[in-house]
Amino acid sequence: MHTLAKLFAATAVVVGLSGCVVAVGNDNDDEEWDKSQKIQTNNQSFINQLQTGATLASVRNSLGNPNFSENFQKNGETTEVLFYRTHRTHGDGMTTKDECTALIFKQGLLVGWGDKAYQQL
Repeated sequence: MHTLAKLFAATAVVVGLSGCVVAVGNDNDDEEWDKSQKIQTNNQSFINQLQTGATLASVRNSLGNPNFSENFQKNGETTEVLFYRTHRTHGDGMTTKDECTALIFKQGLLVGWGDKAYQQL
């Protein structure tokens, strides 16, 4: 008889739990999205206040490491392009150059930024 009571108890537990849903997940996705949005907003705000002639070192110091960078020499002049994420184009969680603003430096000084400036290189 003791075994029958245990069987009933076990059955009740199984039936009772069969309707339970355990939510497994984390809020890291939301936190990462919020962090990404904040970085984009900060980058855009800083870039909106830039003036030509700013030094490469001061911009890097303020914005940190770029998402992408390019560096080349033409006619003995060094050109460096830093790309900072400023907007979202794709909702895939990956940063691409089309989601960044290009900052163009020649000989270590800012000469322009944005798509038009980048296309004129």
